[in-house]
Amino acid sequence: MLILGDLFETWIGDDADGALERTVAAALRDLADAGVETAFLHGNRDFLLGAAYCQRAGLRLLNQPLQLKLAGVETVLLHGDQLCTADRAYQAYRARVLNPDWQRRMLARPLFFRRSLARALRLASRLRNRKPDPVRADVTEDAVLDLFRKSGARRIIHGHTHRPGRHLHTIDGQTRERIVLGDWYEDGSVLALWPDRAELQTLKRG
Repeated sequence: MLILGDLFETWIGDDADGALERTVAAALRDLADAGVETAFLHGNRDFLLGAAYCQRAGLRLLNQPLQLKLAGVETVLLHGDQLCTADRAYQAYRARVLNPDWQRRMLARPLFFRRSLARALRLASRLRNRKPDPVRADVTEDAVLDLFRKSGARRIIHGHTHRPGRHLHTIDGQTRERIVLGDWYEDGSVLALWPDRAELQTLKRG
């Protein structure tokens, strides 16, 4: 099982996990103990999730973009925010918060400071998304085509945009597929892969 980021709404450090985070860790650990290999790629909301939590949850922390063969298809996995290149302000923010020095300084701050900053950032995000720019908020075709060409992959799988679907792209006369996972606010969104097919599934609550 591969989790493509944003497992949590916010993450301010492995030293700040609460009841929900511990419940999730226990459930993931049960999966791992049952023999299900589980791995995690950072999202834009839980980019500070670290090795300590992954160890508790039985998760393998992976770098991205991750290229591997899934169900016989050469595939690239990533969270997806790095493909939203039309949003230059966000890309500048992303580069800053993914800087290892910035992260070390932030994780050294007191918990109350990190919690306050996380609340402020979530409020700013909600205000910004009241009138979202659909072009700026989505991946750009140029970024997608560039990743396909550089990787040589036949399939890209990502999340982030909260627009689940399957898209076909033509690369040098050949068809490539991009699959987008949905969010988990109302229902779950998972992709099941077999050698002969891929199914984007919705998991209903209850």
